[in-house]
Amino acid sequence: MSLVVYLAALVFGTTSVLLFRRPRTAMRNPLTLSTCAAIVLGALVFVCAAPATLATVNDLTGVPNFGAPLTYGMLCAYSCAVLVLLINWRGGPRERVRRLVLRSMAAYGLLVVAIVVLFALADARTERLTDLDTYYAGTPFMREMILLYLLGHTAAMLVMCAVCVKWGREVGGLLRAGLRLILLGALLDVLGFQLTKYTAVVARWSGHDLDFLSTTVAPPMASLAALLCSAGFLLPRLLPPVVAHWRGLGDYRRLEPLWTLVRSVSTAPKPPAAWWQLPQARLQWREVSIHDALLTLAPYFDHRVRERVRDTALRAGRSPHEARLAAEAAMLTDAARRAAAREEPPETTGSYRLHATTVSGPSGLVELARALHRPPVGGTASGGAVPPSTTTPPVAEPEEPHVA
Repeated sequence: MSLVVYLAALVFGTTSVLLFRRPRTAMRNPLTLSTCAAIVLGALVFVCAAPATLATVNDLTGVPNFGAPLTYGMLCAYSCAVLVLLINWRGGPRERVRRLVLRSMAAYGLLVVAIVVLFALADARTERLTDLDTYYAGTPFMREMILLYLLGHTAAMLVMCAVCVKWGREVGGLLRAGLRLILLGALLDVLGFQLTKYTAVVARWSGHDLDFLSTTVAPPMASLAALLCSAGFLLPRLLPPVVAHWRGLGDYRRLEPLWTLVRSVSTAPKPPAAWWQLPQARLQWREVSIHDALLTLAPYFDHRVRERVRDTALRAGRSPHEARLAAEAAMLTDAARRAAAREEPPETTGSYRLHATTVSGPSGLVELARALHRPPVGGTASGGAVPPSTTTPPVAEPEEPHVA
């Protein structure tokens, strides 16, 4: 049982590390800080509740069952942290948020003090590592201590359920999905952990033995509920950057043909050779390098190549935007060939901006890279015919026309 609880604590704690990967930023963000605090306290609850930990704590302190108020106090702290997290997540005027946070901390602080005092007054000399709740269910002061920690945790979970239901009607997307996971975890906690505990304790009061509900059913239900809640808290915060990095990796790979064509003329600083660089950082370096190469190749642009390929694409039934991309890809390929051969720039006048330089983000460059691999629409070049494989690129996917 201890191994299962420790594994749950490890998974729980790892999620806080993911959120706290940038300590300076996290410390200034109340939402991130409260999320990490709630998850860390949840992990500590699992660690403290493990029979191996309880036995060690009892041996170190020399007080039988000293691990019980420690675990119950930690559970109250976790319940308070969950409420504080919900308050920060909900947001609102700073003074109102601060007032609600202080009230929650004061209430659960008093609850922890009451648990410690009741344990000190109780007679609990027999060490119980797995069935303390039911064994001492009828013992004066211990009975009240057990009920207090259960009621405190129940109150936090019921508030969480109410907030999730109410707030879930007002939001959408990932936030709603996260709230549903939290609601599912809270309901599982109430029904699978707390209700079984209440049932086992009340059964003891009436002379029945339903201890298996408290010792066998409740612990795994609590672990699963906590994991669902942590997933709900993390989903809206971690999934967007994960999706962004995944898309960045895709764009980075799609830019490979364009980068291969122009990399020889790029004068941008080389990116740091670090294998742990995130996809977004790699994509940014590639974008900067490609834009630098396009500026270097601008003097070699032969507008006659661009105009001829554009006209050919239009006659072939391509949209204006498709024709423009095909023409720009042909002109860029021709410019790269001229630069590599150290030819003189063509004698053309006027300035021209590639579509890829008029849009923000990598989308324009991705379109240009795709155009390099589309089937050719015809072959033209400066002063005569040029093989289609080097000067006439394929046409990009349809989009609305853009004006330079």
